[in-house]
Amino acid sequence: MEFKDKTVIVTGASSGIGHQVAYDFAKEGAKVIAVARRQQRLEELQASCQDFEGEILPFVADITDKDKVVEMVDFAVQAGGRVDILVNNAGVMDKFKPIGEVDDDLWEWVFEVNVDGPRRAMTHTVNKMREDGKGGVIINVASIGGVNGCRAGAAYTASKHAIVGLTQNTAYMYAKEGIRALTICPGGVETEVNDDTEGMSEFGIGRVMAGLDASMRQAVPEEISSVVLFNASDKASFVNGANIVVDGGTSAN
Repeated sequence: MEFKDKTVIVTGASSGIGHQVAYDFAKEGAKVIAVARRQQRLEELQASCQDFEGEILPFVADITDKDKVVEMVDFAVQAGGRVDILVNNAGVMDKFKPIGEVDDDLWEWVFEVNVDGPRRAMTHTVNKMREDGKGGVIINVASIGGVNGCRAGAAYTASKHAIVGLTQNTAYMYAKEGIRALTICPGGVETEVNDDTEGMSEFGIGRVMAGLDASMRQAVPEEISSVVLFNASDKASFVNGANIVVDGGTSAN
């Protein structure tokens, strides 16, 4: 079991990438604090893993709730003794709106979910890791929208660039304390986030799609999860501060 006796926090665990990551960590023996807003989805995830050596511990929370983020990290420490791995996966899109269509409400909501929530989780997790002196791994699920400017709307793009920068700073600051931090930058993935098409910017989608090869397929969550688990493992012990693009060649277009 690759992650036996490890305690892992995974946010956005009710569907898509987060659901798969939590499932795969549990399958590999980890104690997984699976975090999301939908309790039923978390309970279904827990039930699907009941025969694994690892386990799923549901934690119902909105990542934008400051107090809940603190409780989440404390719950993980109480359950497993420490936090070995944090996977910040929860995130939202921005309807592909270019800057001319962005209002304050959209901007603040996207940044609250995509940047402020992960930042708070990182702050509390890093401090717990430093207290016990055993290091750890922080993996932030960003996007190819965080390494270029033409794959999403303005707010989402800015938020993912922010999380990439935050991750690199964290990787450098705490490298000597055995804390690794890196970003996984997926391209298109078959998840529920793609189902919400209401209010999409026609102009924004038109510009984004103009630069994409229509033959490129989307990833399935398992393809992203495998990259997360490898980089959380000791096999990737020298990977720190990296932005790992997983997009099937989209960025090479």
